[in-house]
Parts: sequence; structure tokens; C-alpha cells
Amino acid sequence: MKDTELTKGPAATQGAMDECECTVLHAEAVERARLALPPLPTVEQTAAIFQALGDPTRVRILHALGTEELCVCDLAVVLDMTQSAVSHQLRTLRNLRIVKRRKVGRVVYYSLDDLHIRTLLETGLHHASHE
Repeated sequence: MKDTELTKGPAATQGAMDECECTVLHAEAVERARLALPPLPTVEQTAAIFQALGDPTRVRILHALGTEELCVCDLAVVLDMTQSAVSHQLRTLRNLRIVKRRKVGRVVYYSLDDLHIRTLLETGLHHASHE
């Protein structure tokens, strides 16, 4: 593919800092980027995970579970929340496969679903701690 000229609309003439001032389409780069896009269901699932991680309460729950497996009662004490509020958040996290549960008798223990979740959380916390 060759680079082609684009016709720019009025927004381009306003000098917006986030827009190109050139009129060349880099066709080969566009095609490579288009081919690299993940399937829409994967993108939607990823967005849902990041949306779940966008809630401070859920981040606190995940951080606690990153330390060790805990039951709802333990999490409620750690986070100074009601068991009902913790259970509600855990249900959301479980439905997105961010946490998993394990039942022992009448106690249900929760933990992070896998290493990817721990990595996402650690990366986000590390990034947020930088000025």
C-alpha cells in the first residue's frame, strides 16, 4: 500500500495539539495496526476488567487478596466494611474471573484468579505511586 493524501475537516485547521497537521495517510502502518487489533470480544472483556479495577473498593479487596487467601469475614474486618458490601464486590470480581473462590465446609475463601491479575494490580499501583 502507498501513502495517500487525506482531506482534513475543519477540526484539523483549529490547530488542536492532539491532531496531525499533515495530510498523509501511512497506509502500511495503518494496515499493520489494524491486523494487530485483538478480536472485539477480547477487547470488551479487557475493558470490563479495567472498569472493575477502576473502583477503589475493589482495588483494596484485590490488594488484600494479593497478600493471601481470605474469607468474606476476614475481608470485611481488613477493609472495615460490612460482609454484605464485600460479598457484593466479590460477586462482580468473580463474574469477571478476577477472583476465584474455594469452599471449605461453611467457609468460602477468595483469592486472585491468576498471576495476570496480580501483575495488573501491581503495575497499576506502581504507576500510581510515581509522581
